[in-house]
Amino acid sequence: MKRNIVWTLFFVATLLLSLASVASAQDRYICSNAGVAGTWGTTLTGTQFLPTGPVPFASVNRNTFDHAGNFSGTQTRSTNGNVSRVTFQGTYTVNPDCTGKKTAKAFDPSGNLLNTVEADFVLVNNGKELLEIFTSVTVPTPNGPTSVPVVITGHAIKLFPFPWLYGFEQ
Repeated sequence: MKRNIVWTLFFVATLLLSLASVASAQDRYICSNAGVAGTWGTTLTGTQFLPTGPVPFASVNRNTFDHAGNFSGTQTRSTNGNVSRVTFQGTYTVNPDCTGKKTAKAFDPSGNLLNTVEADFVLVNNGKELLEIFTSVTVPTPNGPTSVPVVITGHAIKLFPFPWLYGFEQ
């Protein structure tokens, strides 16, 4: 009888330890470039503080992140009610605690640089969602890049969280 109890306790302890290491491995994957890689849909909302006064901003984006820390996408934005379409490209890094940083440059349809954005983000919902806040926005001017104060936040949802389920790898 004692022998059965010892084996049962050993089995339960081994099972709990293996579950903990599976969860840890999953967290390491989610909180990495590989976990972020894929296609995302994003909404951004907030305010830009221009010399002429506050201006509302909103956009929807489609982003594709690769495993090497690069991303690109398209954006339809409304700035003070003026709608435009832009493309962007940038780089990102992910920390082991699922926080990260990204930098993006936005371009008009003619390829002219519109702005450069830096943002901090955090991955949530097992890496299927990303919350972000802009930390810096600069625009090109004849006198060099000029900072634009903003309060802009974003929410992204991974469109294809497991690309191998669909028969392709991002």
